[in-house]
Amino acid sequence: MKLYLFSLGAGLLAGLLYGLLGVRSPAPPIVALVGLFGILVGEQLPTLARQWLPSRPPAETATAPDKQP
Repeated sequence: MKLYLFSLGAGLLAGLLYGLLGVRSPAPPIVALVGLFGILVGEQLPTLARQWLPSRPPAETATAPDKQP
């Protein structure tokens, strides 16, 4: 978590610096960032669904009962 906060802080600092210098940042438009966020969330959904949904026991196969000797 510290890594993410450090990354956010570095990005904010760079954005502040760009703003003070009056230059445009090389970042993509916000709509592209929203799409990228959607991709990242979608990538995590199958893992979350597997954790939240109850697991089903394996289906029993229809076999003849074992013969006792």
